[in-house]
Amino acid sequence: MSSESTTVVKPVAAAAEKRVRHPEKAHKPDNPIQRKPAWIRVKAPTSETYHETRKIMRDNNLATVCEEAACPNIGECWSKRHATMMIMGEICTRACAFCNVATGKPNALDPFEPTNVAQAVAKLGLKHVVITSVDRDDLDDGGAAYFAEVIRATREVSPDTTIEILTPDFLRKEGALEVVVAARPDVFNHNLETVPRLYGEVRPGARYFHSLRLLDEVKRIDPSIFTKSGIMVGLGEGKEEVLQVMDDLRSADVDFMTIGQYLQPTPKHHAIDRFVTPDEFGHYKKMALSKGFLVVASTPLTRSSYHADEDFAQLRVAREEKLAANG
Repeated sequence: MSSESTTVVKPVAAAAEKRVRHPEKAHKPDNPIQRKPAWIRVKAPTSETYHETRKIMRDNNLATVCEEAACPNIGECWSKRHATMMIMGEICTRACAFCNVATGKPNALDPFEPTNVAQAVAKLGLKHVVITSVDRDDLDDGGAAYFAEVIRATREVSPDTTIEILTPDFLRKEGALEVVVAARPDVFNHNLETVPRLYGEVRPGARYFHSLRLLDEVKRIDPSIFTKSGIMVGLGEGKEEVLQVMDDLRSADVDFMTIGQYLQPTPKHHAIDRFVTPDEFGHYKKMALSKGFLVVASTPLTRSSYHADEDFAQLRVAREEKLAANG
């Protein structure tokens, strides 16, 4: 999900290998990592296609959130040649308590990355690609123009590929959102990550209602763009709080919601409150669909870009059916 809490594809120097990934968490007490229940365990990736996908990422000097965020679905997705590109480097300026992406001072933007992303999309033969990024609060526009450049480069090389972006919140970056929307991605995804009560401890650098307004503004600017958002559960939220998030997202006319289990990356990260059962995920899906979302993905292993290609096809069909019904 960037709920993707889910190592670096880009080769790094020996000095960088020794860098502490989460210096802001070093002083925190350890939270023991709980044993995963049977329904959330996955097999280690071994397929030939997985290794081919990995090689394409490395050959193009690209990072992926699949590795950076330790996504449990990497074996399945990469075996289908589905990789989620993570642009603007692999160092984030935020320090969310759930996320395994390294934090610190980012490097300068790579002027070749938009072309490299486009070439990787073409080599993988992707019909649908998800492009995300680290937070870049150090940039005047939060990386908005760079997102737009990547979208344009990808469309030039693979005009038939649909593009889904998973963006930061562009907090205090006036005009940034408009730049990204003008590049016309097919899906604009921005994750709320958790319920508002937990923002202070889980997502301290963000603001819940700002993120909600961001999604609402995308629809206001260009109603044709699908919007998407997701949360993790198992962080200590209550059922009624999850249902309220659903209502908040629908008030912003968000089309697609994802709900997945939070998995604790290291002992220094936020502790897992509990493992939500598959039946509970099924209940959340039913509730979300009843509230008007076109598509809902709600399983323990759901992440923002998991099965994104199949879900995009469902989105198109669901919108057409809704328009036909409203006649």
